[in-house]
Amino acid sequence: MKKAMSHELETPKIVDRSTFQAELDALRIREKAHMRAGDALAAARRRLPMVEVDGATPLIGERGTMTLLDAFEGRRMLIAYYFMWHAGHPAAEQCEGCSFYTSQVRELSFIHSRDVTYATFAQGPYEESARYRNFMGWEMPWYAAPRKSLNTLLVGRKVGMMHIVCYLRERSKVFETYWTTRRGVEAMDNSYRLLDLTVYGRQEAWEDSPAGWPQRPEGEHSYRADGRPIVQWPRVKAGYSDDLGIGGHAAT
Repeated sequence: MKKAMSHELETPKIVDRSTFQAELDALRIREKAHMRAGDALAAARRRLPMVEVDGATPLIGERGTMTLLDAFEGRRMLIAYYFMWHAGHPAAEQCEGCSFYTSQVRELSFIHSRDVTYATFAQGPYEESARYRNFMGWEMPWYAAPRKSLNTLLVGRKVGMMHIVCYLRERSKVFETYWTTRRGVEAMDNSYRLLDLTVYGRQEAWEDSPAGWPQRPEGEHSYRADGRPIVQWPRVKAGYSDDLGIGGHAAT
């Protein structure tokens, strides 16, 4: 894989420690205001109304057909990530964005301690997508949502797009309490959050950066490199097979 930047780049101006700290202190006021605004949004999110959905909507898991209600695993709440899937395509052609965000969801014990289950709902065949999960080394619960179920669960939204949807269980009834898509799924991310703290940020063309700051070259994909989603490369290099059982090539 190519390195992201060269060694000859513009840099911030050099100042003494007291000047640096004064500038940082001024920024910290804005950071705290931003955090409080985020807290206020979360408070408003907790006060949203909810809408009932069919808890008997079928999903497919490792034991065969089950229901949305089953996916709660007995907990009160469920966070479902709807993973974009290209049926019949090899691993290298699967969604690089969904792969990027899903790769950052690892330790779930803290979420479970709040009575919440996290699960992935692949928008495609179970066997193919489960093989992809195994190739990537992901351990979260994994289900496939048939098209008819997607039409029910994502009513009014674009089937095939990534979504985060939050649910609440009241005994045998299931309610949808929140959903988001596109940049909203950055809630799963820590890579961009950390990059945002660095001097060169995400290196995306849309960022408001000083003149001379590095940007990803035009035509270079944010999540893909050398013919694959970036997050696949460590698994390929470690020797894990990306054979999805569709007759396509497997990594060697």
